[in-house]
Amino acid sequence: MAIVVGYVPTKEGRAALTRAAEECKLRGTSLVVVNSARGGRDMVDPEQRDGLDNLASDLKADGVEVEVRSPVRGLEPAEDLIAIAEEINADFIVIGLRRRTPVGKLILGSNAQRILLDSPCPVLAVKAD
Repeated sequence: MAIVVGYVPTKEGRAALTRAAEECKLRGTSLVVVNSARGGRDMVDPEQRDGLDNLASDLKADGVEVEVRSPVRGLEPAEDLIAIAEEINADFIVIGLRRRTPVGKLILGSNAQRILLDSPCPVLAVKAD
């Protein structure tokens, strides 16, 4: 089994990644880092791809077995995380949270809420410092 973490290069994403890596070490399990991008393959930023490759190398050097997935299927990040968690029968999902205004939730939706409600496994939500 493995732990799935939703990652974007923000302070919330880094907090989720840090906690997920800690949990992997404690449990002796692997980590699947999901960086979901909407649109076609051309939508993946080369700098972001390099950053993900470096991130994986750093985690491996720290003793974490890691796989990075960057699905580009036109789905919402919540859908990608849930689908991957189901596919690998994940132990749990780790996500980073940020405060949003009620209007922001209404207009943009809430991936965190969708993951919390629809996840096939437990969800660990962390906040950035």
